[in-house]
Amino acid sequence: MTTHDGISRRRVLGMAVAAGGLAMSGGAGTVLAQASGRTPDQILGPFYPVVKPLHQGADLTTIPGRPGRASGKVIHLSGRVVNPQGQPVQGARLEIWQANTHGRYTHPGDHNPAPLDPNFEGFAVVTTDAEGRYRIKTIKPGAYPAGPDARMRPPHIHFDVTGKSNRLVTQMYFAGEPLNDKDPFLQGTGAGKERLIVRLAPPTQGLEPDSHVAVWDIVLDKG
Repeated sequence: MTTHDGISRRRVLGMAVAAGGLAMSGGAGTVLAQASGRTPDQILGPFYPVVKPLHQGADLTTIPGRPGRASGKVIHLSGRVVNPQGQPVQGARLEIWQANTHGRYTHPGDHNPAPLDPNFEGFAVVTTDAEGRYRIKTIKPGAYPAGPDARMRPPHIHFDVTGKSNRLVTQMYFAGEPLNDKDPFLQGTGAGKERLIVRLAPPTQGLEPDSHVAVWDIVLDKG
């Protein structure tokens, strides 16, 4: 069943869980993820954009018409969307949203006192090419307090991926973050959590010298 804006009841329930700060235990979906090698599900979270920016390109670090650049460390993220057999999913649609470098979302429901960034809207839409590839340029998000106990969530980026046969809502985390070990949503994924963690590497030739690159592939149930 879907709501008026196309978000499924399951995803809305995920939002409620996030808002309440409750940990999610590994369920049947997690077991399937571990068995098949697919990318595990994660909650939608309470900060899915209410109003999506008109500019939805692959570069989140700038906003057309504004001269500035988003604050924070630039990340060039790329990867492929594939099925469990490793075959590319052409035309998969990826919605991507995240907090800014200070740990705040551009969302009316985010009451974190951290500053907003006038040069960062934190949302993008990209489509995979014939080889299933996607690429975005963004900044590393900051950690932020969540739930009634204001527990700090580790830096992460949200993904809503729609393929030819199925849809995946998940989150990508960063290796080496101390908060990863305490996050109930990441740890609730069980053994499959390693598939949600990406390592940052030095930039390749032609990129900003102080930026990082990362590669993260997404495996859908069927494609």
